[in-house]
Amino acid sequence: MRFEHLGAQPRIHPDAVVAATAVISGDVEIGADCQILHGAVITAEGGPITLGVNVIVMENALIRATSTNPVHIGDHVLVGPMASVSGATIGDEVFLATGTRVFNGARIGERSEVRINAVVHLRTILPPETVVPIGWVAVGDPVQILAPDRHDEIWAAQRELDFPGYVFGLDRETPDLMVQLTERYGQGLARHADDRRVD
Repeated sequence: MRFEHLGAQPRIHPDAVVAATAVISGDVEIGADCQILHGAVITAEGGPITLGVNVIVMENALIRATSTNPVHIGDHVLVGPMASVSGATIGDEVFLATGTRVFNGARIGERSEVRINAVVHLRTILPPETVVPIGWVAVGDPVQILAPDRHDEIWAAQRELDFPGYVFGLDRETPDLMVQLTERYGQGLARHADDRRVD
């Protein structure tokens, strides 16, 4: 399913294959020989998304750009089932395994591997050929790669990266943070009310 969003329509190379149950919305460019499998969602929420050549986006993966963080995925990248990429830049020949999460402003260098259920946090920079082990968390610049049981260290780095401030423009200490966050985010997402199916 292809949708026009905010006046922009997806541009899909004729050699790409997009499953009938995938959703492609807005300012999305998909390169030659890409494979977008069933249930994948690629949605440009105000910022563009570009996929290079021979990118595979597997079942139920989510790729989302924002107005402040576009998405660029290089050539020969595999985005595994149920993986999520939000507002990030992914270099060539990267493997994002099943269930990985890559957050806004992150940059993953070429030939890196983010293994099953691993996380690359907000504004984190992975140098080329970096491996994030199964279930581990990469955070910061310079990057720290930490086991999930090292929560205090992960949180110390995450706090400085300021997720609510960077992504939503809100101070973490705001007493009604979730009220403001959901209202502001909901207003932005409501722009989908005017989407138009184009296939």
